[in-house]
Amino acid sequence: MKILVLFAHPAFHKSKVNKLLVDGLQGMHGVTFHDLYDAYPDSHIDIKHEQELVSAHDVIVFQFPLFWYSTPAILKEWQDMVLEHGWAFGSEGNALKDKLFLCLITAGGPELAYREGQFHNHTVNQLISPLRQTAVLCKMIPLPPFIVFGSHAIQKSEVKTQTDELLRFLEKVRSGDFDLVRARDLEYLNDYLTIQ
Repeated sequence: MKILVLFAHPAFHKSKVNKLLVDGLQGMHGVTFHDLYDAYPDSHIDIKHEQELVSAHDVIVFQFPLFWYSTPAILKEWQDMVLEHGWAFGSEGNALKDKLFLCLITAGGPELAYREGQFHNHTVNQLISPLRQTAVLCKMIPLPPFIVFGSHAIQKSEVKTQTDELLRFLEKVRSGDFDLVRARDLEYLNDYLTIQ
């Protein structure tokens, strides 16, 4: 399976965590890495090019830091412009049908902070429910997110460990050695390799 990573980080030069994740993804066979802020510094998205890129892949990954409980602006703009009626959704919009969709997210706070009754009062899955529902509307198969929590204080060795786990997971997806049913039952894809 061919994997497309749509990366959105408006301050990538300041990000230590995403730098390590990106370095790992860019070196992975079968992965196309596409930095939206780099490709579109003026935010004028080439819709036809993006649709062709998405059509050529089997797995679509949104990689982004959690900004104000959502995605950075360009990723929302990408959805607004690229996911056209009649192409991505609607009775004749089948371009994304049966493609896998997942989010790779970095979150500044620790995992415990993203629980009901805790600091952010919502789980990450609750916060990204519009993205998952968009995938459903576009007839995609949404998977749980892969999340690196605590990005403000995380140690480099822990980022390396999580990067290695992410790459091992994506390699299983790419090669077809992947249990879709088990993956969909998880809260986070981080647990796919550890929970049997």
